[in-house]
Amino acid sequence: MVIANSAKLANQFRNKGAFVTLVHVSSKDFKDMPSPKLDTAPPKLNLEEGWDEFVPELGVTETDHIVSKKQWGAFHGTDLDLQLRRRNMNTIVLCGIASGIGVDTTAREAFQHGYHIIFAIDAMTGFTKSEHEHVRDVIFPRIGRIRTTEEILKGV
Repeated sequence: MVIANSAKLANQFRNKGAFVTLVHVSSKDFKDMPSPKLDTAPPKLNLEEGWDEFVPELGVTETDHIVSKKQWGAFHGTDLDLQLRRRNMNTIVLCGIASGIGVDTTAREAFQHGYHIIFAIDAMTGFTKSEHEHVRDVIFPRIGRIRTTEEILKGV
């Protein structure tokens, strides 16, 4: 459902000529990733070849703007803010995996940059149910508007 709804949004926005940005974490050797001292060690990842590629259902096109991030948020250390401002954009529709990490951090960064945020709530999920519910119920309503994929598509 999350991938299908994300693909629906991307396709509809592409069909309308909107700016579609696809974000993923990517690294060649992980030496370019943050590595601060933590109380809880991050999970050990057993990543297979192609771990950082977009799922085929998204149908990546040449017109999509690709952001390869090295940290939780999509703004810090990338050209996302620059590309949005050059296009005079002030509203962002967010979806994705890790609603309590990547989506939340990106949303907070967008909010601090002055963007209007629409959360495609049925086109995202968290690593745990409680993580997703927390950001959905506590954080997201404070910094943006929560809508379903169908509600967003009706407004496009």
